[in-house]
Parts: sequence; C-alpha cells; structure tokens
Amino acid sequence: MQPEFKRTLSKAEIATYNTDGVLLIRQAFDPEWIEGLSKGLEHNRGNPTHRARRWYKNEAGHSMFWDSQAWQGVPQYKEFVFKSPAASIAGQLMQAQQVNFFFDAVFVRSPGTQFTTPWHQDEPYWSVDGYDTLTIWMPLVPVTKASALAFVPGSHRTDSVYYQHNFGDLNPDNIDGVDQSDFSSVGQVAIPDIDANPEAYNVTSWDMQPGDCVVFNGRTIHGGSGKLGDEKGLSVFTSKWLGDDAHIKLREVGMDPDHTDCILAAGLNDGDRPGTDLYPEIWRRQ
Repeated sequence: MQPEFKRTLSKAEIATYNTDGVLLIRQAFDPEWIEGLSKGLEHNRGNPTHRARRWYKNEAGHSMFWDSQAWQGVPQYKEFVFKSPAASIAGQLMQAQQVNFFFDAVFVRSPGTQFTTPWHQDEPYWSVDGYDTLTIWMPLVPVTKASALAFVPGSHRTDSVYYQHNFGDLNPDNIDGVDQSDFSSVGQVAIPDIDANPEAYNVTSWDMQPGDCVVFNGRTIHGGSGKLGDEKGLSVFTSKWLGDDAHIKLREVGMDPDHTDCILAAGLNDGDRPGTDLYPEIWRRQ
C-alpha cells in the first residue's frame, strides 16, 4: 500500500505552491523519520558514493560535504523513499497522477562554515525536463532563517533558463581535500543580483525544526543557505520527485549530477518517462 501524508494538503497550500513555487510545511515528518535519516547520513558520510564531493574547506577546517543518489546503498534512505509520506506530499502539490523518485542529495556543513549556496535553478542541471519536478528540503537539525535555504517566490514561472553556476569554480584551488569538477555552463540570461536588493525579490526563508520541510519547484530560484555560527552545523536531506510531464533529457553539457551512464544502463533514452528501478514509481493517485 502506497504511503500517504497524514493529512490532505489544503487548496490554499496547493495554490501557494503553484503561485510561489515554494511551500513550507511544518512537522511534515515524524521524529522516527528524522532519526532514521540521521543514522543513514552518518553511514553515508562513512561510506560515500563515487559522486560524493567536498565542495568547500578552508584553513580553519570548516567544510561542506555533499553526496547524491546514495539511496540504493543506505537502508534508511531507501525506507524513506518507499515508506515515508514524501511522495504523497509531492503528488498532492504537483496535482499529479503518478510520482517517481528521482534522487537524493545530502548537504553537511560543519559548525562555523560560511560557504553559501549560489542562487540557481535545479532543473537546468538535471537529466530530466518538465514543469513537474520537485524537491523536498529537510533539515535534520534546527536551522535559523539566516542559515536556511532561501527562495525567490514566483521565479519558477519565468521563461528564462538562467546561466548555471559551476559550483566547482567556488572551491579554493589551493586547499587540499576540495573537489574540482569539469563543467560547461549553459543558459540564456544571467541570474539577477539578488543579494544586492533581496527585498525587491521578496527573498523568503524560515526558521525550521527537524520534521519541517520546504517543498519547491525545480525551476524556482534558490540559494543562500550557510553562514553558520561557530556552534552550529547544518545537516540537510533532500529528495527529488518527478510528476506527470517529466521526461528524460540527456543534455550535451551542464548536467550535475550527471546520470547519463546509469540512465542508459537502465535502458532509458531521451524523451522517455522516468521509470525502472533507477527512478521507481512510488505514488499514484487513487
């Protein structure tokens, strides 16, 4: 039996998601899910995949660890994908007939880290195309508004595909243990200078507790998480979900993470509906 969210999301919540491209849901996940994901993250950090990167490290030892598509090897992640209400939340907000899991990603910043996420959209980096792409961003520890991921409401409705940041360019080359990446940027226009006038863009973020989540469209501009105090680290689990119009798109440049090899190995091709054991269907409207 497919997992369902403990309540039906309201028309107002669905309307906010559609209009703003982002929605905060308080206490969406019970403590058992947070405990399980925290244990899974500890295992993941000790047994990273070949996709893992240390995006940032400075001479003081502050660092940021990232890994993705680890769910097949982390039992707690896999249980969350198949048994948590995450797919139901995604299906209700996208008003989808079916929802497939795309991939997981974790972000771990050590206490005091000041490395912030550049403003960007997600979908242009991904090996899929479609309006119905969605991320659930879950802090596993308390996070203040100033340190949480921030969003530009309504930015998912633009026709522009913005230039993508090569996150590898942000890494200091002279620091040992920091990963670099080969990347060719694509896009139409530059991301506006949101930090110069955040009020003009209605930049939005929230104080959050474990169990809270922010759900946002793959085309919504977001960034800014980080800027931690010396006593505060930040551990975040994210899951990516695909709705009705999402289809495989193998881009010539700019995919990160690049799923090309595993997509082709699964027998999927450009234009296909995501599926197979790689992107399993988790939820279907009753």
